[in-house]
Amino acid sequence: MRLGRAIATGLADAGADIVIHYRSSRAQAEEAVATLSDGRVRVDLIQADLADPGDAESLIDRAWDTAGPIDMLVNSASRFPSGRLESLDFPALTDIVALNAWAPFALTRSLAARIDAGAVVNMLDTRIMGEDLPHAGYHLSKRMLADLTRMTALELAPGIRVNAVAPGYILPPPDQDRAYLERRAREVPLGRPGSPGDIAGAVVYLMRSDYVTGQTIFVDGGQSLAPERATT
Repeated sequence: MRLGRAIATGLADAGADIVIHYRSSRAQAEEAVATLSDGRVRVDLIQADLADPGDAESLIDRAWDTAGPIDMLVNSASRFPSGRLESLDFPALTDIVALNAWAPFALTRSLAARIDAGAVVNMLDTRIMGEDLPHAGYHLSKRMLADLTRMTALELAPGIRVNAVAPGYILPPPDQDRAYLERRAREVPLGRPGSPGDIAGAVVYLMRSDYVTGQTIFVDGGQSLAPERATT
């Protein structure tokens, strides 16, 4: 819910009705619904474990039944496990790919089966421009999602646009604090971290821009220009 909440808020501020998905953080999800449900837009809540292919395949149908027709999708659910190639095994790789790459693809395909026109935004990571060796499985899954973004943009055109946002230093990892984020962000060209609002703004832009597809916006302070300067 960390970036997802900011994105939901940005879309609601732009006038979009929202369906929020959560896996286990129900209290946080309900808090987000309460914040957004101020009479401007409709906000619904659905539970699913997107690491489960069955849940990923059925979520669009469930959301449609709950909220009515849907024409926008943001794929922001993700995990960020540590682990280098030497310790990566097949179950670990398939688990992270199931959530970080397969689920966004399954959701996109399910939505495309229901609509003729709409937009999808996938969440990537600026480190796909380099080689994130300490997070090998995560890195491979995000690289796959980057390829799927371009492939689905081609397959689903002209009716459905598919783009991506690649954040840089926006929030600290769950096991780190703000000081860690500030320290690492000094290594990127703009010399500071971004904010969740920066990511939300990029998503809203892509949803509104009806002549953009197959693109990735790097919201990273320039980190992707020199990824070797800012590895973890």
